[in-house]
Amino acid sequence: MVSRKNGQKSNGSYSPQAASLLARGEPMVWLTGFGLVMGLLMVIALVGYLFYEGSVTFWPSPVVQIVTLDGSVVMGEITRSEDFEPQPETVAALGEEEISAAQAELSRREGKLRRSLVRTGNFELTGEHFRWVEDFRFGSQGIQKPKWALIFERTAWGRFYGVPVGFLIDGEIQTTGPEESWKLFNEHSGQDIPPSRYAIRLHTASGETKDLDLAEIVRAYPANQLGLGRKIGIYLDRWREFLTAEPREANSEGGVFPAIFGTVVMTLGMTLLVVPFGVMSALYLREYARQGWLTSMVRISINNLAGVPSIVFGVFGLGFFSYIVGGSIDAIFFVDKLPNPTFGTGGIIWASLTLALLTLPVVIVATEEALAAVPTSMREGSFACGATKWQTIARVVLPRALPGVMTGAILAMARGAGEVAPLMLVGAVKLAPDLPLDQHFPFFHPERSFMHLGFHIYDLGFQSQNSEAAKPMVFTTTMVLMGIILLLNTAAIWLRSRMARRYSGSKF
Repeated sequence: MVSRKNGQKSNGSYSPQAASLLARGEPMVWLTGFGLVMGLLMVIALVGYLFYEGSVTFWPSPVVQIVTLDGSVVMGEITRSEDFEPQPETVAALGEEEISAAQAELSRREGKLRRSLVRTGNFELTGEHFRWVEDFRFGSQGIQKPKWALIFERTAWGRFYGVPVGFLIDGEIQTTGPEESWKLFNEHSGQDIPPSRYAIRLHTASGETKDLDLAEIVRAYPANQLGLGRKIGIYLDRWREFLTAEPREANSEGGVFPAIFGTVVMTLGMTLLVVPFGVMSALYLREYARQGWLTSMVRISINNLAGVPSIVFGVFGLGFFSYIVGGSIDAIFFVDKLPNPTFGTGGIIWASLTLALLTLPVVIVATEEALAAVPTSMREGSFACGATKWQTIARVVLPRALPGVMTGAILAMARGAGEVAPLMLVGAVKLAPDLPLDQHFPFFHPERSFMHLGFHIYDLGFQSQNSEAAKPMVFTTTMVLMGIILLLNTAAIWLRSRMARRYSGSKF
């Protein structure tokens, strides 16, 4: 007779098949492994999507020309296409020819229509940057790609699309025709251009004529004549402008260098402020403070402080750092400039202090864990050799806890660099193209407002008047912000690994 209890047979031998899967823990192994895989897939999908959308933003697209059934002409770049279900009253309001075309497509596509969003530009002439064009509106000519359709990126008014029909010098026409006009444009565009001296005359898709001053043109190219090498050149040149230039067109065009500078300086300043105070607090709590109810209450308060909404820290930073501390500095050192504040308003130093206060619990908790991980035997060996309490901490405990301290600094940088809500109150602004630097002492001005990539993303996504044009810039700016955080974290991880190798040794 076989006994199933505890996986034992009657003869005393063990039967693995009879053992419970739950007893061996295999379901939990598969469950935890599944959770890890799902987490990795979500992170990879998010990062991959952001990097894909951000990397294709600056790739030059062809210019299309669409002649619709009602005879209107649309010229521009197709940014995206989608399927949608039209309202019955929308279809009923169309012309007879368009209704029949729409009904035919509805029957073919099971009640849905397809439309494309065309970036038409020419805002000063049309009053719009984009236009939806449904596929059923395409006339017999369909989508064309005119050979001499040019794209002009300008300092103001956004992009312009047109065919060159002449080139002007001092208001006088010099040549006509697309090829000759484009040739003269290239000859005069690569130099310091005086305003209103040179202009290129363009013919738009709607039949209007427009003269563009070369001094207002940032970049121009015949989109439908580009080879792969020329496309790569435009792509890289757009990236160069994005990373090194100032923003324009309500931040939807141009570069983000002031925001990159502000983000890096603010993050480094926050880290240099939070790490010393966090380490000193953790040292006192772990090494000096008597462990009792008061110390426990302090630790609980620190842990609860990590759960306070970030906007609360922003309100505190505005009230305490900007108004009280900054206002006191103004009252003592800048009386002649009052009532205009110098330090008594938002600035990069107050933003750094506010985010240092926000990330302080992260550094304290990580440092305490690192100090607790140092074996007690190492402390006792140091005391046995005659070292004092501080000598033991400075020469034995703290060096071996430095990798953990760096872990706290990395977590603080990662959280602080992406915060937006507090910065909206203590210094970050929509546009500050001038860096807080000058050529005279003190060279760096921490009291000035600054731009931040996180706030820049918020402004592009929710405050831009041209949301469709700003949408690709949101992904690109997000990719740059993630890249900066990754770069800072990589440097900190490299430093942590060097410290771990240097101070790792035999344990008592």
